[in-house]
Amino acid sequence: MQIQAHILTTIPIFAIEDEMEKVIRFFKTTTFSHVAVMEHNKLLGMLSENDFETFEKEKKIEDYRFVLEAFFVREETLWLDVLEVFAKNDANLIPVLDKDDAVMGYYGLTDIVSVFINTPFFTEPGGILVVSKGVKDYSFSEISQIVESNNAKLYGALITDITNDIVEITLKITTENLNEITQSFRRYNYSILYGNEDDLFLEDLKERSKYLDKYLNV
Repeated sequence: MQIQAHILTTIPIFAIEDEMEKVIRFFKTTTFSHVAVMEHNKLLGMLSENDFETFEKEKKIEDYRFVLEAFFVREETLWLDVLEVFAKNDANLIPVLDKDDAVMGYYGLTDIVSVFINTPFFTEPGGILVVSKGVKDYSFSEISQIVESNNAKLYGALITDITNDIVEITLKITTENLNEITQSFRRYNYSILYGNEDDLFLEDLKERSKYLDKYLNV
């Protein structure tokens, strides 16, 4: 998936010798989390909006060299890796570097998320199934085999949580009839967290049964 068309070139890039007043004005008039600083035509680091209150307009960016954060992506970086950089740095703006480490422009979080949302994982009709299993016990090849053995196709799979060595995997499947697929996952010792109306109905019955037992025992 090509995302280079989303590189933003209208957002400023500051030089280390620039006045801090320019950066203060930038953060006051935008909602961006960071902005890039260059030295000798190469990326030096990123100033964060979180440090905004400590900036003094009479100083130069050079005086704040010690607070610069180091993160970036390359022009050829894959979009999933770009999303990971956004998440790890709590940023909504990431500099894109060329082969000489100069800043070509930026990726904005909204633009890259929109690329993700427009993938078949979200746009194609089908069913969503959320399963879980031990981190050491699951495999994507097994998941794919389970889905395809039930005459369905797997559009995509995302690890959406890992807690106490249990991995949660969200699947997009080219069918809305998930009953047989759900039963197959159970036979392979996967827990079903979401995706089957019958399962949701049974969970609701359990909750109602607990409430009734509590009421009768009062």
